Amino acid sequence: MNATYCIESLVRFPDVLRAVINGVDNGTLGKRGGEDGKAWSIVEILCHLADEETEDFRVRLELTLTHPAATWPGIDPEGVAKSRDYQKQDPHEALDRFIAARVVNLRWLKSLDAPDWSIEHAHPRIGNISAGDLLASWAAHDLLHLRQITKRLFERVSESAQPYSTGYAGQWAI
Repeated sequence: MNATYCIESLVRFPDVLRAVINGVDNGTLGKRGGEDGKAWSIVEILCHLADEETEDFRVRLELTLTHPAATWPGIDPEGVAKSRDYQKQDPHEALDRFIAARVVNLRWLKSLDAPDWSIEHAHPRIGNISAGDLLASWAAHDLLHLRQITKRLFERVSESAQPYSTGYAGQWAI
């Protein structure tokens, strides 16, 4: 595994995320997407990223590296989105919260001295998951949500273009 590449991806992501939403109005950031209008809005995605940064990846990776048999704390992203009312949160505060947590987590990651990425946690539902799996998934999680954010922005441009079409740009690939 190229852990350095995964960590560098984690380092780059906050700047990419900030650049993608810079100057986007709060109406767009709060607009849900998808054909049914129920897909998470950008503000919901930002809140999710901030919470995952403090409650999921770092916590589970650290437990796997130091106490692989320990039970991981539970997470419920959909439930948390509702109970914390992500939709009504300030998107810029959520972004700042995410970035502050990421800085702390990167400091921790860079402090690790030759971690054994092969150490596994036996998850009761998904089976064995290694520290390397967690690091790679952490970096991939960022990018999956970046794709989700750009999809919301694409949808907004398409709506704004009416009665004209964005078809000349190409098809949206999922």
